[in-house]
Parts: sequence; C-alpha cells; structure tokens
Amino acid sequence: MTALFLIVDIADERVAIPASDVQSVVELEGLTPVPGSAPHILGLSALRSRVLTVVDCRRALSLAPHDEARREAIVVSISGHLYALLVDRVDDVVEIDDTVSPVSTVLGSAWVHAARGVVSTGEGVCLLLDPAALIDAPSRQAA
Repeated sequence: MTALFLIVDIADERVAIPASDVQSVVELEGLTPVPGSAPHILGLSALRSRVLTVVDCRRALSLAPHDEARREAIVVSISGHLYALLVDRVDDVVEIDDTVSPVSTVLGSAWVHAARGVVSTGEGVCLLLDPAALIDAPSRQAA
C-alpha cells in the first residue's frame, strides 16, 4: 500500500513525515519570543489568525544550530495545539510504499526518540519522524 510523505532536510538528513500529519507548509513571517520557554521553543507566530508554537527541529534533536535564519516550517496539530516545526528545507511530497522498516544504523539519542523507523523512497531511505516526539524530545532526554 502507498501513502504520501513530506520529505524535508534537517541537518543534512533527509527525513519523511506522513503527509496526513501535516496541515500546511509555510514561511514564517514573524516570531515573538516566549520568556522561560524550553530551548527548542523559538517563540510564537501567527497563521491565519491562529497562534503557532514554533519548534526548532535542530534544537529538539540536540543538533548544532543552523548558521543562517530559516523560515520554512511544517504546521502540525498535536493534541489540539498548532506547532510550526522549523526545518532546514522542504523538499517534496512523494507517494511511496508505507512499509516502515526498523532503523538499521546507530542514531544519536535524540534521533532515536523521534524516529519511527525508515521508509524507502525513489532516492533512497529516509528516517520517518514522529512530529509529537520533536515537540517533547528535550523533556524526555532530560529525564
């Protein structure tokens, strides 16, 4: 069986997110910092009069920060709240076999918590990410 996946880049890693988890792909216009928030929460932004919590995927995965400003984000809804997951680059939506295989390589601890497995695309294998795990990954790492 096939399904649609959004392919994005995070720290030179091609990753897949089920398109069914994605509400939209946007370029963030403004960002309002939130004092006291977790390090991976960059702040708040607005999309069509709705508030988005902006999550830096690199920080959520304990990776080195990007050296230039990024604005491309994936909007997801988790438990009724909207999040904008800031990524390095949005690549494409592809229809691929939805068979999820286990990860066969050693991943860093943050990637392990966020990865559901791997999926095969026409251009190779991609990690399949769980958007909810990106949002709470830093709290699980600290535990």
